[in-house]
Order: sequence, then C-alpha cells, then structure tokens
Amino acid sequence: MDPTAVAGLAGSALVAAMATDAWQQARDQVVALWRRGRPDGAPAVEGELTELRAVVGDSRHSAEFDAALVRLWQLRLRDLLLADSALTAELTCELSRLADELAQRTAADEPRIGTVHIEGHATGQGRIYQAGRDLNITET
Repeated sequence: MDPTAVAGLAGSALVAAMATDAWQQARDQVVALWRRGRPDGAPAVEGELTELRAVVGDSRHSAEFDAALVRLWQLRLRDLLLADSALTAELTCELSRLADELAQRTAADEPRIGTVHIEGHATGQGRIYQAGRDLNITET
C-alpha cells in the first residue's frame, strides 16, 4: 500500500466525516493513530479536530475551504505515516481500514437518489397534494 495514496483517501474521508454521525469515531481513531506514530503531537491534533468539527458544522464555509481542509489533512496524515519507517506499514494499513470505514459510513448518511412514483385520484371537489419531499400548502 502506498502511504501517500492512503493518506489522500483518508484525508478526504476524514473531512467528509466531520459533518456526519461518524465523526466521533473518526476523530478518536485518528488521534489513536497519532498517539502511536507521534505521541507528543496527539493532544494538539485532538484539539484541532474538535475545533474543526464546529467550523465544518457551520454551513457558511465555502467549497474552497473544504478543499483546503482536505488537502491539509491529506498532507498531515501522509507525514504521520512517513514519520517512523518502522511503523509506516502498520499505520498505513490501519489508516486504510479507517478510510474504508468512513467512506461506507458517510455514504450511508448521504441522501438517497432514486425514482418515486406518486399517483392520486380525486373525484368531485376533492383535492390532492403530493410531493416527493417538502410540501407547504397555504389556503385562504
């Protein structure tokens, strides 16, 4: 496994997970990896990830911000994987597994896109209101 490629996938998955229910698990696992690879940096990473969750949860950030955040964490994770050659293979394997888990969990949180068939029949003065999603009706 190529550590740079794994870090790229994991950085993307980590940032995507920041706005989902998978976040707590993702943060804990990334911090655990840091404790193994760079124990002195783990508390700072834990704090940064906690702060970033609040920022990512705020819908006012831009797509450019998201892209920069992904790139930042791809680089940081790559540096973690390459910091200790004795741990590189092991940490790369663990990070790859985490990236796969996060990708599956965040995909489960995404809205489903599919086909909806709605059919209604009214007689006389009957009314039918149908929607595939939100519906607001104001009658006077």
